[in-house]
Amino acid sequence: MFFDRVQNLAPRLVSLATATPPFELRQDEVAARAGDVFASRVANFSRLTPIYRNAEIETRHSCVPLDWYVEHHGFAERNSLFLENAVDLLAQAARKALSEARLDAGDIDVLITVCSSGIATPSLDARLMQHMPFRPDVLRLPIFGLGCAGGVLGLSRAAALARAQPDSRVLLLVVELCGLTFRHSDLSKSNIVATALFGDGAAAAIISCRGEYGPSQSGPGKPCLGPSAEHIWPDSLDVMGWDIAEDGLKVVFSGSIPDLVRNDLRPVVDGFLARHGATIGDIDGFVCHPGGAKVVDALEEAFGLQPGALAHARDVLRRHGNMSSVTVLFVLKAALEAGDRGVQLLTALGPGFTAAMLLIDLA
Repeated sequence: MFFDRVQNLAPRLVSLATATPPFELRQDEVAARAGDVFASRVANFSRLTPIYRNAEIETRHSCVPLDWYVEHHGFAERNSLFLENAVDLLAQAARKALSEARLDAGDIDVLITVCSSGIATPSLDARLMQHMPFRPDVLRLPIFGLGCAGGVLGLSRAAALARAQPDSRVLLLVVELCGLTFRHSDLSKSNIVATALFGDGAAAAIISCRGEYGPSQSGPGKPCLGPSAEHIWPDSLDVMGWDIAEDGLKVVFSGSIPDLVRNDLRPVVDGFLARHGATIGDIDGFVCHPGGAKVVDALEEAFGLQPGALAHARDVLRRHGNMSSVTVLFVLKAALEAGDRGVQLLTALGPGFTAAMLLIDLA
């Protein structure tokens, strides 16, 4: 129904690894510093302070210490920090994924890099190749601008390239340093809300259709990546994304996102499943990008789940915050480590306004 069971055509998730930067930010400390930054400059700032508690986040990770955020920084400085730390985090995640798969960098045929929180030309994959011994003829695909949808869409693109080259091994690299986009001069509600929500992280996944990863007498093989889809709603470019300011990327996101999830996502998902002869009742579990606490509530409502059912998403949000495209891969890793089984629906929402969907069979 969902998956191509022909062994040499089914993309498999060979390994999945994550990485976080060294500085841990506690939400209570962030809230106190935000008061130092905004209380004297934002009218009625005290009315916004409940966002730090209501976000249901306890800790996040950052590539810079908390003191960095209370000072002014220009775009050039931010992007220099982005390049240095993004490459380092990608190297950490990539080495873990290669070790888990018992592979060397030279075994990788395709590099896909997903990121939306900084600018890199040469691209991040080219920079990473200066630190890891990938082959000089490796095929590279850097992807920018997918935002929070990038983790699911990155897996989808990796699966498609693996199908196109069945003997290849594809390394998907995803990194976001959302904290570096905080702008001291921005007194907008979106910027203040971002201080309660976003964190930094990276993930790496190896995907391949090679026969050794498929089913055998010893077991069902590695998790199987199935159909995927995306949907862009019309006239929705202002829901989520970046504007460009003099001192960096300015966060844009609408307070209507939970309502959009609650009211508009389910028909899109139902249509996706119907095209593959299935319904929501055929799904064994949900691996969702959490976005924020209200978004998780809306996802549970949209999919007809009991409150609290998206436990992995809530736990990742609590411990890491919203790491944009990376977050859903942390949730997927949590599902794998918990021993979840059966067909899982991966979802994420990003700029466009875009819904990304992918089915994976954890067997």
